[in-house]
Amino acid sequence: MLTIIIPAYNEEKRIPATLESYGGFFLEKEKKSGLKTKILVVINNSSDNTLGVVENYHKKFKNITYLNLIRGGKGYATVEGFKEALRKDSDFIGFVDADMATSPEAFYDLYKNIGKAQGIIASRWKNGAKVKRSSGKLFRSKGFNILTRFLFLFPYQDTQCGAKIFRKNVVKEIVDNLESAEWAFDVNILYLCKVNKFKIKEHPTIWEDKEGSKITSIKVPIKMAGGVIRLRLLKSPFKVIVRAYDKFLAKIIKMHNLI
Repeated sequence: MLTIIIPAYNEEKRIPATLESYGGFFLEKEKKSGLKTKILVVINNSSDNTLGVVENYHKKFKNITYLNLIRGGKGYATVEGFKEALRKDSDFIGFVDADMATSPEAFYDLYKNIGKAQGIIASRWKNGAKVKRSSGKLFRSKGFNILTRFLFLFPYQDTQCGAKIFRKNVVKEIVDNLESAEWAFDVNILYLCKVNKFKIKEHPTIWEDKEGSKITSIKVPIKMAGGVIRLRLLKSPFKVIVRAYDKFLAKIIKMHNLI
């Protein structure tokens, strides 16, 4: 069974199209190929009607289920989704963003191409990828990737694309060591996979930027860079200075709030 986790924070406007598309697509796949799929929406601290919307699609599609969490955060929601998928004994566990930037066809393409690897991640930079995105966001994405590859010596061209699938044994091994840090969460997953010598495949994807993104302010690039630097410190002999680093980063973010 394949479990697809969709973290959802205040997504009442964007998630209907995602659930309609994913629910129908994977039910059809089950009929044709026998692939059993669960679409697990993890609602986290939403103040809009995301819960009501998801409940309606849960009634419409038998393969859609959900968790409703009081605590917020995409990383935390994904970890709780991992734990739920392990309890249901899923063979493959993946996650995808709620905005339909990755279509169900593109997500299924990951599943088809995992081969003998322990995991597979979608890449917007690998040859063969088809991406619709503004030049500014492309520039920030490339800059973040350069920083991440420098800090962690990753071979991956894209760590942040919100579509990834892992085998059950990988999730079982790393889930208790995952921090729910918002911007460094994907990097933390890949770092733990590297430490445990899991083979993770990078695969070109089809991806389209969607309206309503929460990644819009000038603070976001600072938080993203700050998050991965903090993670690198935590995984190094210099972790004793993390508290001082947190204070420094908070000051930088506060300065930009005042601009």
